[in-house]
Amino acid sequence: MAVIALMEREFVQKRKLLTGEEFLHGVGLGQILGSFAVNAAFFIGYRLFGTVGGMLSASVFLIPSLALVIALSHFYFLYHSIPALQGAVAGLGPVVIALILDASWSFGRQVLRSPTAVCIAGAALVAGALKTNAVWVILAAGTVGLLLPNVRRSHPNSPSGPSTGTLPALHIPAIIGPLSLLGSTAITFLKMGLVFFGGGFVLVPVLHHRLVTQLGWLNPREFLDGVAISNLTPGPIAVLATFAGYHVAGVAGALVATAALLAPAMGLMWLMSGQYERYRGDPRVQRFLAGVNPAVTGLILSAAVLLEGSAIGSWRGWILCGVALLLLRKLRWHPAFVLAVGSVAGYAGVLP
Repeated sequence: MAVIALMEREFVQKRKLLTGEEFLHGVGLGQILGSFAVNAAFFIGYRLFGTVGGMLSASVFLIPSLALVIALSHFYFLYHSIPALQGAVAGLGPVVIALILDASWSFGRQVLRSPTAVCIAGAALVAGALKTNAVWVILAAGTVGLLLPNVRRSHPNSPSGPSTGTLPALHIPAIIGPLSLLGSTAITFLKMGLVFFGGGFVLVPVLHHRLVTQLGWLNPREFLDGVAISNLTPGPIAVLATFAGYHVAGVAGALVATAALLAPAMGLMWLMSGQYERYRGDPRVQRFLAGVNPAVTGLILSAAVLLEGSAIGSWRGWILCGVALLLLRKLRWHPAFVLAVGSVAGYAGVLP
């Protein structure tokens, strides 16, 4: 959700390339299958530059996390230890909560304009705090929206649709290693990608059952360490597949596992993004989305509720969170600088 907050700040508030309503629709659609942060990146790119833009946005969004996980995986399987980054990472927790609260405030001002919308957002907040699958929350909210009166049609300032174009020919370099092993890796993670509903930590038990219990590709200790390493990156928990793929077949396995896991979600997001402009003006779709918008706002806020205990943990953490929120909302600091402040505070031992 912190990444979603960064996207909203960059593309809606700063660059004004999308309206807040459009962005919320993309986040809502992205909740259905796979990593919703990756899906949101695809949606933004598709809205601006079509299919090529969507694929490029999602790929570039993943590159930093993939590179970091591959590097950490190399050292882990070489020395069987995790680099000591916990201090600096601990300082990021309160800033992440501040980012989520900042995004919730920004969204809330746009969509919570009626008692019904407030009630939907409140119900979604409670459901999210109770760890209800986000897909069911969004579907329920959309169903409530269908029962609402006709909503006023919006006229976004963003581009009316994606630019057209065809994908350039892809030249895949030869991959050194047993192709059968890479094929097995791809099929395994593709199957898991087809049931990757709800995003986030929903994937963890699915991967554990398949990789540890059934296939034995990782032992329980390695799996837990893989979860920890994936949490040290700025990307989605789905990069746990990168860790497992690296263990099976090196760098090529890491890339294949990640691509296969996310392929079903990217395919679905491509279909929905392509139909979004066509159907968004339909009164029934507008009413459905009118219910989805406040629900997404409530779900974003529920992430702060769920993470507060582990991310803050003390009165010093609350002070850092408050300072970060002040820097973001009042002084309009760029999130990168605020995250740097939190990281330095954590590394310096300010937080217990």
